[in-house]
Amino acid sequence: MPTLFSRRSFLALSAVLPWAFSARGASTSIPVGLELFSVRGELKRDPEATLRAVAQMGYQCVEFYAPYYDWTEAETKRMRKLLDNLGIRCSSTHNDETYLRPDKIHRAADLNSILGSRYVVLANAKPGPGLDGWKSVADELNAAAEQLEPSGLKAGYHNHQTEFTAVEGSRPMEILAKNTKPSIMLQLDVGTCLEAGSDPVAWIRANPGRIRSLHCKDWSSDPAKGYSVLFGEGSADWKNIFAAAESAGGVEFYLVEQEGSRYPELETAQRCLQAFRRSHPA
Repeated sequence: MPTLFSRRSFLALSAVLPWAFSARGASTSIPVGLELFSVRGELKRDPEATLRAVAQMGYQCVEFYAPYYDWTEAETKRMRKLLDNLGIRCSSTHNDETYLRPDKIHRAADLNSILGSRYVVLANAKPGPGLDGWKSVADELNAAAEQLEPSGLKAGYHNHQTEFTAVEGSRPMEILAKNTKPSIMLQLDVGTCLEAGSDPVAWIRANPGRIRSLHCKDWSSDPAKGYSVLFGEGSADWKNIFAAAESAGGVEFYLVEQEGSRYPELETAQRCLQAFRRSHPA
């Protein structure tokens, strides 16, 4: 694994690529953010410095993942104040399945409200067997959506390969889309959709208005590369994905996500944003 991206190396890269920070001042009708799992090592080491670096790169929003749930109310308020000072926002959070259950969802709602989040996203599910198991997941999402509505929040679901792999002749994502309220966001992970052999453009067009955010993660069919490719280096047809998301999907924000790469975490995040801006200029 590469060493952590130091402040010195971050500044050095910025000097070599001075246009890297120009995106901070760029305006776009659809914000691009970072799923903070992409910089999980740095975030664990120094959350505030990591968020400052992410904002300086030009990201306009972030998505916190499961560890945020363990913050105290005071810690959450400090994080919100930092986000406000940096001029970025938390648009959504990624959550373990237990966080959306009746005994924990009120805490999730409280923390998301403090952060200014709009969506509480179920990051993955562990359904029972067959399609009935997935219908139960849909029921859980509908129940969670009802619990979140009084706080002005919406529920969401994030796919992995499993949801696009047929069960009893149907893809679980089709079951979830058909059996959940239209208010529930279907957050599309592009990379895992591709790995499962599905077409992200076709999926977006089949679910108008529900693909309100995308995890912009690329994927290569080369087993030696897989998810380690940077944005734009894999199989994703980003031009047509963006066109479908913006004409039919109802996208409200994009989120760059990276599971790992040949570069340290912060450098990876910066390079991915630069590539995103080239593919989707403001």
